[in-house]
Amino acid sequence: MQLNKLNKKEVDQLFQAILQLKTLEECYRFFEDLCTIGEIKSLAQRLEVARMLQEGCTYNRIETETGASTATISRVKRCLHYGTDGYKLALERLCQMKENDFPDNG
Repeated sequence: MQLNKLNKKEVDQLFQAILQLKTLEECYRFFEDLCTIGEIKSLAQRLEVARMLQEGCTYNRIETETGASTATISRVKRCLHYGTDGYKLALERLCQMKENDFPDNG
């Protein structure tokens, strides 16, 4: 597992700080201080690419809708297939959260 390459005190502190955030507003405030707008957009774009790949969207559609390069799409796809399942975990939890937020309309 490649996580051991990141296993430094500073990275642990960053991840612990993120885990302490409780609301979307807190996340916006923290990430706007931590990252440039471009960095935040890139992170969000990669997550959207992962979501679209999991849904079976084509590279062309993903490129058109997200503006991601084919290199970025390929990298995200590689992570989905051979990575540590971080995208899958996050997307599953987002899906569960949305299901809990929106009660059955039937």
